[in-house]
Amino acid sequence: MAVSPVTDDLRDAAIRMLRLLERPADISALLPLIEQELVYRLLTGPQGARLRHMAVAESQSHQVSRACAWLREHYALPLRVEELAHRVSMSVSSLHHHFKAITAMSPVQYQKQLRLQEARRLMLEDMLDAGSAGHQVGYESQSQFSREYARQFGAPPLRDVGRVRQSLVERLTGGMEMLSEG
Repeated sequence: MAVSPVTDDLRDAAIRMLRLLERPADISALLPLIEQELVYRLLTGPQGARLRHMAVAESQSHQVSRACAWLREHYALPLRVEELAHRVSMSVSSLHHHFKAITAMSPVQYQKQLRLQEARRLMLEDMLDAGSAGHQVGYESQSQFSREYARQFGAPPLRDVGRVRQSLVERLTGGMEMLSEG
């Protein structure tokens, strides 16, 4: 992962792209040109070499991105790192090394984070209880799910979801009060 300052040329192209929303009739003619310019600016910018390397089909970055995509689609399945490595045409040790270098976590940790984020979403949006959410994202043990959830979010599932809901209610009621005052 890397961060670079946004160049004036890149910022200008991005702003022109956003301004197309104000002129819908111009979108079909100008959007492809601005997109091309954005890609050009990114590839010739400070991180261009890194982006070009990631785009090469056989690069380790590309293979790791394929592994990440597979994990995002199949997070609820049991993970066998050997199968994942085979799927992306890497050795197990190479997958571990490059995966950790790019994501700062192992494939197992990445899957765990995906599972916990999805379980939290299921509890908040779909109103599932912790046991059902944990089971749906691939946990067989509710106690293991609760332990890992508390480690990730700082509180057990029930308390964390209650805290997030309370925070949302407070923000909504605060926003409603501002609207009624204005």
